[in-house]
Order: sequence, then C-alpha cells, then structure tokens
Amino acid sequence: MARYLYAALLACIAIIIIDQNIKFYFIDGYTLMGDDFAMRSNYIDLILTYNRGVAFSMFSFLEDYLKYIQIALLSGILVYVLKTKPYEYALPIGIFLGAGISNVADRFMHEGVVDYIFWHYGFNFAVFNFADVMIDVAVLWILIIAFLQNRKEKKSKEASKDSTK
Repeated sequence: MARYLYAALLACIAIIIIDQNIKFYFIDGYTLMGDDFAMRSNYIDLILTYNRGVAFSMFSFLEDYLKYIQIALLSGILVYVLKTKPYEYALPIGIFLGAGISNVADRFMHEGVVDYIFWHYGFNFAVFNFADVMIDVAVLWILIIAFLQNRKEKKSKEASKDSTK
C-alpha cells in the first residue's frame, strides 16, 4: 500500500513543480518583455492569460468562492481515494491531484489560473495550461483502467460460466 501512496505523492509533487515552473516562466517573461514575449504561430499561440473561472471561463462569477469549492472537490477526491484504496489508480490520481492543486494555488498567488496555450487551428479553443492537459490525461487513464478492468471481469465471469457447464 505504501508503495502506491508514494507513487501518487511523487506524481502529485512532480506535476505541481513542472506546472508552476512553466507558469512562472510565462509570468516572468511577460513582466520583462510585455506582449513581445508572446509566441505566435498558425496553430498555437503561447500567450499569458489569467482564467478567473474554470474551463472556458465558466463560473467566473463565483470569484473567490471558486477556489474554496475546488479545494473541497479535491479534498473529497483525496478522501475517497484514501478510503477505497484503489491502488491501480494511484498514479493517475496523483497526477490529477497535482494538477488540481497547482491550478488552485494559482488562484491564491495570481489573479486567476495562469493559462498560456491558445489553440486556434480550425476553431478557437480556450486558453489552457500544462495542468489542464495533465487532468485530461489522468481522467483518460482512469477511464482506460476502468474499461480494461470491466472487460477482464466480464471475461472471468464468462470463463467461470463455461467451466460450470
């Protein structure tokens, strides 16, 4: 059990460190060079923005309450994980929590969540950051694990039915 918790904790800390360093790079770059620091291309722009809401700036009207709601949600996920002990989810949960903690930390340290990747090829997408990508990766990873476990359980049930015939 301890090995799984250490893996989750290490993933959590690594994501926070990586994400915060990237964000500080953009903040420092804009502080020193202003808008000249922005990197623009035909597909992706690297620009500094502060998102006061969640995805696509939804719930920005909640202002400071949003960070406390997010803390409660992350705490709920952590309590659930510690109580149910789903070891196979340790690494993606660690990644998910690290990314979530990093984004919530932005709300305390800056005007909002620091976003800097703007996808605009084919359509204008929201501006996002490394932590947002890691949240998506972790959720996809959890879904794949759950799908494979479900498939494995179905196969073992079918095999046990066949052996009883």
